[in-house]
This record gives sequence, structure tokens and C-alpha cells, in this order.
Amino acid sequence: MIEIDGSAGEGGGQILRTSLALSMCTGQSFSLTKIRAGRAKPGLMRQHLTCVNAAKEVCGAEVSGAELSSQSLTFVPGQVRAGDYHFNVGTAGSCTLVLQTVWPALLMAHAPSRVKLGGGTHNPMAPPFHFLERSYAPLLKKLGANAELTLRRLGFYPAGGGEIEVTIWPAKDALQPFDLNDRGARVEGYAECFAPALPRSVARRELEQLGTALGWSGDQLREAPTRQHEGPGNALLATLVYDNLSEVFTEFGEKGVSSEKVARDLAHEVRAYQMSSAALGPNLADQWALPLALAVWMRQREASFTCAQLTDHAKTNFDVIERFLPVKFSTAPSEGGWSVITRPV
Repeated sequence: MIEIDGSAGEGGGQILRTSLALSMCTGQSFSLTKIRAGRAKPGLMRQHLTCVNAAKEVCGAEVSGAELSSQSLTFVPGQVRAGDYHFNVGTAGSCTLVLQTVWPALLMAHAPSRVKLGGGTHNPMAPPFHFLERSYAPLLKKLGANAELTLRRLGFYPAGGGEIEVTIWPAKDALQPFDLNDRGARVEGYAECFAPALPRSVARRELEQLGTALGWSGDQLREAPTRQHEGPGNALLATLVYDNLSEVFTEFGEKGVSSEKVARDLAHEVRAYQMSSAALGPNLADQWALPLALAVWMRQREASFTCAQLTDHAKTNFDVIERFLPVKFSTAPSEGGWSVITRPV
């Protein structure tokens, strides 16, 4: 039984999700205490509980402590089973985080799985759908793990109601680690504004301000189409496409925050990444660590990547991964950011 302190490091829900994912992948049980102890609302919130219940369903686990606000959890995994699954957060909580919890396990299964998820698709402090579709999933495909993602309906806080469908193909025998130290040549950059149920002037102002800040214009600035009954909500996205990867940066509008501030904040994120020569942005570096570590463990071959920033979130994730897998993350400053090497031990 692996014992994990949920208040260690960054102390957030990623500790729970990584533990669940790797418990299913490796068959190791874990006990997690002090879950989100330092947060304003400690313990399991609904989206975290949905992650636990989704993992339980995927592998037939024995679980104790799976209750709202619970600060301790014991998880004893069973055999991962491919299948058709439907997980609904029931609130505007992020369903993309639920997907990332079960995704690694389902790619280790012996048959394709189809997953339907409901909840928030574009949430602060969570990977938006378009980040997973354009940044995360293409790298997984290069790793040998293919998936097809479809956005059926946008979901924003506080209404939620978003819907995603995903098909995950088995990849256990296909995973091959690779180095990702150079983003490659710039192919294109473009911005989109999702603003369902809001005046069109909101999207126009955000895009115009962002275009001015980044020197983008014309077809680089796009008002994204929305579907009936989506929203209200507002997400401003910038997508940077390079030969070796794509990065997606997102800022969210909210009541009392001007369109100009949303655009300025996003421009700041984009410029910070562009000033670095590293391959991955701070969020993608965090997300990439787990699937890469799985491939390194299975093939017993090291792999490296560079990132513009090494966040506390990423460092905490590295620590949790090392508890479940016989791998070691080594980090060192490099030109334009950080170098991270993942080695089998």
C-alpha cells in the first residue's frame, strides 16, 4: 500500500488524479490522506469524487472514503476493463480532468474504449478541451497512443452542461518514449474567442486587443461558432503551431473583468512562451510527465524534454509519479527554460 500525503508540494487535486491513474496502470493500491488540506474547501469536491468513481468503474476497484469533503481515501485497483463509459460531473466542474484520470489506464487496456463525459469543458485551473485536442492528444499519438476527441457541447462555469466524446485505442505494446527538446519551426498562430450567450462585441473587443498586442490580424483572429443553448461563458484561446508540437493558451472572461484585461493577460502568457526557446509551455510540461513516464518504464529507455517554466504543480506531479513507477525525473536549468530527463531506475 503506497501512502501519500495529499498536502505535500502543491497540494491540489492533481495528486489524487495522478495516484488514481497510476494505481490503475500498475495495479498498486494507495492510501491518500490530507486531501487538498490547504484549500479553502478541503477534501473531495464533486469533480474529484467523479474522478474516483470513474476510476473505480474502469478497474472494479475497492474504495473507501469516496464521499464529498472526505480528506482520506483508500483505493485498491482491479483489472482495467475496456468498454463504453459515461461520466458526468453533475456540475460545471471540469470533465477534462476526469478524462485525464482514466485516459492512461484505458490506453493500457486490450480493446478500444469509448468515453462520454459531461460537465465543464473550459474551466480555469483545468485543461480546456482544445488544449487536450491540439496539444496533449497529438503528443500521445507520437508516443504510440491514439485517441479521437469530439466536442459535442461547450460547458462553462456556472452552468456546465458541456459534453465530450472520446475514443481511446489500446497502446500498451506500442508506447515508445521520445525526446522533445525543440519545438521546431513556427507554422502558424491564431486566436479564437468562444462567447456563447454573450454580446458579439465581447468577442470582437477581446480579439482586437489580442491582435494588437501580438501583431495578429485577419484570419488569425476568429470568432468561434457556438451551438444553441451553450453558455453563458467566455474563453479566449491562442494556438501556436510548430513542427513538433502545438501549444494552446487560454484566458477566461468573468463578470467584472474587462475584455481588454482578458486579452492582455493572454498576450502576456503567449509572449512569455515565445521568449523562451524551450519546447513545452508550463502546463503541457506538467501534463506530459505521466504518459512519458509510462513509456519510459515500459521500454526501459530514458527520454527528455525542455519546458519554459517548471511549476510547483509539475514538481509535485513528478514526485507522485516516482512513488508509483521506477523512474526518476532529473531537472536542470537550460537556455530558455528547463531541461527534464526521465530515466528508468
